[in-house]
Amino acid sequence: MKKSEIQPMPEFFDRYINLVEEDDLFVALENAQKVVENTDMDKLHKIGSKIYAPGKWTINDIYQHIIDNERIQSFRALWIARGDTNELPGYDEDLFADHARTDNRTIDDIIDELLTVRKSTLQLFKSFEPDALKNVGICFNRKIPVLGLGYMMVGHQIHHLRVIKERYEPLIQ
Repeated sequence: MKKSEIQPMPEFFDRYINLVEEDDLFVALENAQKVVENTDMDKLHKIGSKIYAPGKWTINDIYQHIIDNERIQSFRALWIARGDTNELPGYDEDLFADHARTDNRTIDDIIDELLTVRKSTLQLFKSFEPDALKNVGICFNRKIPVLGLGYMMVGHQIHHLRVIKERYEPLIQ
């Protein structure tokens, strides 16, 4: 399905959805997976646990956040696609980050997990009938269709990879 078919366009989530250039959801998800597969691991290793300002997340934290968010959005998509109309809550990304303990993991392991989660996300969305992608639910007090959640995950990754490029990569130059 196409990005132009997202009805309604959800406020808050639209800041991520609008970052996605591809108009086909499955192309967007597959391209996002290729971006992760082609990650310059040498750069990530050089960045290591450097942060650009006090209190900011490490590279491990950022990638774990992408994973956690994708799992949450996938659950939301499944919930809404299957017809449940109960409102779903938001989540505290800082609380999740504080408890993720990414300092005990390697970036290689975290990237491998992200690829596994993305493959699962692709399979989940491919299992939905087109009408299910149009189902609308309420997440974080905002109406969002299943299709919008798919694009949101891709745009969320784009957002955070831009942060890495703009704020973390200069730390190693």
